[in-house]
Amino acid sequence: MPHVFGAVLIAAGVFAGARWLARTIAEQAQEAARVAEELQRRAARVPRPVKDLGALEYDASDKVYRPKTN
Repeated sequence: MPHVFGAVLIAAGVFAGARWLARTIAEQAQEAARVAEELQRRAARVPRPVKDLGALEYDASDKVYRPKTN
């Protein structure tokens, strides 16, 4: 009969550990979602400057457009 009590104690420990792990993972997921949302909000507030390269000319050797040289 002692082995049954031991098995029950082990099962209870595994169950408690699984609940703790699930709760910890859920908390971390909520924190990650909150941080991601905060970063998106910050990024939306910061305006990005528009880079004006002026007139462009096609460079056939490299097959790209580059700023026009005077």
